[in-house]
Amino acid sequence: MQNEQDGPSDRERRRHRRRPRGRAAVVLGAVGELFITVGLVLALFVGYSLWWTDLVADGRAGREAERLRGSWSAPAAPAASAAASAPAAPPPVYAAGDGVGFLHVPAMGRDYQVLIRMGTGPEVLNEGVAGVYQEPYRSAMPWDGTGNFALAAHRDGHGAKFHDLDQVGPGDAVVVETRDSWYVYRVDGTLPQTSQYDTGVIAPVPAGSPYDKPGRYITLTTCTPVYTSRYRMAVWGSLVRVDAVDARRTPPPELR
Repeated sequence: MQNEQDGPSDRERRRHRRRPRGRAAVVLGAVGELFITVGLVLALFVGYSLWWTDLVADGRAGREAERLRGSWSAPAAPAASAAASAPAAPPPVYAAGDGVGFLHVPAMGRDYQVLIRMGTGPEVLNEGVAGVYQEPYRSAMPWDGTGNFALAAHRDGHGAKFHDLDQVGPGDAVVVETRDSWYVYRVDGTLPQTSQYDTGVIAPVPAGSPYDKPGRYITLTTCTPVYTSRYRMAVWGSLVRVDAVDARRTPPPELR
């Protein structure tokens, strides 16, 4: 006689043999596999949006930055007599997509630098740069006597140059570097969140800012909260001084 401890009987094995799955089980299994597939596709898409686009944009922006700096020659100091008699050079005129200079914001990193180009369309911002608004208000340039130099950049993906814009606050320095000058601004106010349709934040006298009359201002804008484009945030600054670029291109004290 077989010992009961030797193993289950044939009858018990047949009773525990797996039964064919019903239609409901088959459907649930298929749905589960679909969810897994969709999840993997979404994960790949997020990786592409946040990592791959950053990598590509940073590479392109780096090449454009090198090209712009290569086009700049050290400014020659004119003789005093020549400077007194020579007419002032007209300010440069830039077309959409042209490189203007570089933005430095120490509060977003000691070596933080981003290329500035004209325009805020995706063909510009997706290149990992900060773009100069041309509409609905045409931005004043830093060398203009009055107005608002308004910039936008992505907060996530495509270089994410303004990812840490929320770290910038009153008193922080914002510096715009051009071929011949360093424009040093001081942050006077911020707007953590507003509608994406609030164009007043980039007006010549920005709505909601600490300013109530024309001046020489800078505005930085990006999406908020992180990983969304539901709202906008803004940082406002006013010009403190303009430093001439020397032969060694020595940065102002705010960047040392």
